Amino acid sequence: MTRREAVQAAVCLFLISVVVRTVTASFVVFPIPEDTAYYVSASRALVEGRGLVSDALWSYQTPPLIFPRPAFEVWLPLPTFLSALPMLVLGTSFRVAQLVPVIVGSLIPVLAWRIAADVAAEKGLPKGRARTLAIGTGLTCAVYLPLLLHSTLPDSTMLFAALALGACLLMTRLSAAGEAIRWVDRRLLGLGVLIGLAALTRNEAVWIGLAWAVIASTGIRAPRATRVGLIAVPGAIALLIFAPWAIRDWLVFGNPLPGQALANALSVTGFDIFAWQDPPTMSRYLAVGPARLLEMRVEGLGHNLFSVLLLPGAPLSLVGLVALPLAVRLRSLRAVMLVGGITFLVTSLAFPVATTWGTFLHAAGPVHVLLVIAALLGLDRLLAAIGLRRAWTNPVAWLAPALTVSGALLFSAVLFPSFGGNSRSVEARYSALERQMTAAGTPLATLGPIVTDFPIWLAAATGVNSLALPAESPSSVVDLASTFGARTLIVSSTDHGGWPGVLAAGGADAACFEPVDIGTPTDPSDAAAIVDTRVFRIVCP
Repeated sequence: MTRREAVQAAVCLFLISVVVRTVTASFVVFPIPEDTAYYVSASRALVEGRGLVSDALWSYQTPPLIFPRPAFEVWLPLPTFLSALPMLVLGTSFRVAQLVPVIVGSLIPVLAWRIAADVAAEKGLPKGRARTLAIGTGLTCAVYLPLLLHSTLPDSTMLFAALALGACLLMTRLSAAGEAIRWVDRRLLGLGVLIGLAALTRNEAVWIGLAWAVIASTGIRAPRATRVGLIAVPGAIALLIFAPWAIRDWLVFGNPLPGQALANALSVTGFDIFAWQDPPTMSRYLAVGPARLLEMRVEGLGHNLFSVLLLPGAPLSLVGLVALPLAVRLRSLRAVMLVGGITFLVTSLAFPVATTWGTFLHAAGPVHVLLVIAALLGLDRLLAAIGLRRAWTNPVAWLAPALTVSGALLFSAVLFPSFGGNSRSVEARYSALERQMTAAGTPLATLGPIVTDFPIWLAAATGVNSLALPAESPSSVVDLASTFGARTLIVSSTDHGGWPGVLAAGGADAACFEPVDIGTPTDPSDAAAIVDTRVFRIVCP
């Protein structure tokens, strides 16, 4: 492929991806899940001149516990910074925030196309099959549901995927240079920048650096001093980029590292992230016993494999998993496999409970691309073998991308609208709740702070200071409310760590929560939106 053809292919893939993502983004009207709402709300606060703060206290393990809350005690800020840029010009709506993931997500098919082109070149495929494999990979990624869905959400998922895949491409080219490479190679500077930016996006950026350390130390024939330089240069640049944020965290939270993210490894239930009186500890973690500790890891592996990778991308993901052995020995995929494999194993084994709440989900972009490439490799090989056996005279390599693109497009078209429907139902819930509380004479704005099961959503939708409801006893929640002066509890789910059912069981301080009758909305759609919502007045001091 000539340089001109490559540029044309990349531009066409990008534009197709932008169109597809723009259409799908129109279905999503409210930031779901809650971490997406967190990034968007922080962007709004920044643009409005309030600083990098949040109106929701969803975690209590890192001081200061105040309103407004300094943002990003656990997560990282780059998605918010990028979303704030268009907001400065076009306003602070969710639609404006979606511009960044749409654009960044549209880069993923281009990067996947480039990686697949390297794979085709390494395997020595004929020109037609090579072009078909590369472009087919890009087009498939353009409509592949797991990549498409997160390209409509202003969170860390697509940004991390783009930075990780870009770093993997650079690693492949650096390792291909072999003995000729020197630590002054400008590509090392680019690798360091990508790792540093990824570190401002997700903590899993450390595995990108580890993957390069493995490749540089074992896959490049060069003197030891040169290999050390190859690792040290991008590492130093990445640390230089991350350092200002580490200093900020040190000044604001008293720790330059996301300590609470590490504490998540000690979770025994997903609700531990909301813990107030019973936070994760080593003794509490070990007390569950060896059998449960092993079971957690089985659950983590199963969740990451099936719920994150295979089910959302089926049936293409299943084909990719079966064909993955064809990609194991390819140098052009070594970096992607290392980054994806390390991330998969660490999140599954070291964070087995937290990962069921999204740890691997938001770092899985490189693995999704790997499965797409493996699927097309497998189908290409299968069609070539069938053609050889049946003595076909015309090339049929195009059948592979025809199958993958049509299959991915079909599943995305069928399944994505339901995700958009979920976003509309969440928006409707809080709009209806706000109207009904106002009609009942107790506007939400006059009640804050409010204890609730979805604090980030409530704060994003209404601007009210919100406190996460811990999955603990009524006595613990009374203590939480007393600490922050909260007098209202709103529960929108039927089972949030036992709430609100725990109140029906009675016990200490259960009587401290008096049900509030907010009436029935006259609008049937409003009534349906808040049918499971319960409001309580906290009457104990």
